[in-house]
Formats: sequence, structure tokens, C-alpha cells
Amino acid sequence: MAISKTKVLLVEVARQLFAKNGLEETTMNDIAVASKKGRRTLYTYFKNKEEIYYAVIESELSRMSEHMAIVAEKDIDPEEKIVELIYARLDSIKEIVTRNGNLRAEFFRDVWMVESARKSFDSDQIELYRKVLYEGRMKGIFQIENVELLANIIHYCVKGIEVPYVKGTVAAGFCEANSKPLVAKIVQRALGKNVEI
Repeated sequence: MAISKTKVLLVEVARQLFAKNGLEETTMNDIAVASKKGRRTLYTYFKNKEEIYYAVIESELSRMSEHMAIVAEKDIDPEEKIVELIYARLDSIKEIVTRNGNLRAEFFRDVWMVESARKSFDSDQIELYRKVLYEGRMKGIFQIENVELLANIIHYCVKGIEVPYVKGTVAAGFCEANSKPLVAKIVQRALGKNVEI
């Protein structure tokens, strides 16, 4: 138990330093000193700075997954739940990027490293959408032929607007209050309901 606590501490200290100083300006020694652990302890868990950076990304994605899992367990209508999941994801990613300050540029610059860390996260997110879609179909709310395909499409559509959403470049006036009714209509159309957009 103490070993995992130490690793968690090292990852959080590294995240804070990366957020404050940036990845390039933070050294392994900085992390060891700030965590009050020796370099030997740090190197026991991580071979290099890239490895601890990867662990930081995984830790942040894990936080996001936990938040979305809570939304998926809500006792609300499946149609509403899909929309809530979309906004939980967008708001979580925005919060993660915002709270990581100087690390934000690394998230956008090193897309392949982030994508590599996201493989498990993406699978988990698709599974959340799949469960809610099956729930809605079982209750007779959704008329969906291919749940697997629709879960993937929803996931990748939302993933596609993450960066513009975080940067605030999606559209003028794009905020939850203005966009949620439109997103709900798009979801309703995708779920086989005849609504005007």
C-alpha cells in the first residue's frame, strides 16, 4: 500500500511541476526534491521524465473516467444520460487542461503520446455509451439497429470537438446553456426520433 501511495504522490507532484513550469523546464531532480523523495525512489518507479509524463496523462484520464462513470450510474432517462455524458466529458477535459497550466501546451503538442495513453480510456468511454444505449433500447426508448456502431460514433464525434471546446473555438456563444438543447436534438435524431434541428 505504501508503494502505491508513493507512486501516486510522485505523479501528482510531477503534474503540479509540469503545470507550473512546463514539461521541458521540469527535471527528474525537481520532482524528487518537491516530493521529498530521493532520486533513487523516483527512478524506482519511473525510468525517465517521459514515463512520468505518461503516468500523469493516465492519472488525469482516470479522473475523467471516474467522473463519467458517476454520470452513467445516475437514475435518469437514458436519453438525458447520453447528453449528460457528452457534457461531463467535455467539461472534464476542459477542467483537466485548464488546471494543468503550462502542461496544456504539451497535451496539444504531443498528440501521439496522449493518444497512446487514451487507448484504454477510449475503450472505457465507448463502453459507457454502449451501456446507456442498450439500456434505452431495452426500455423501448431508443430505436437503434446497431448499438455498437452508434456508441463508437458518439465517442469519436465528442472526441473530435474536445480541442475546439477546450480552446473555446467551437462557435460563438457555444456554452452549455446555449448548446445543450441542440445537442439533445442531435442525440434524439441519432436515436431514431423525428425532431427538427
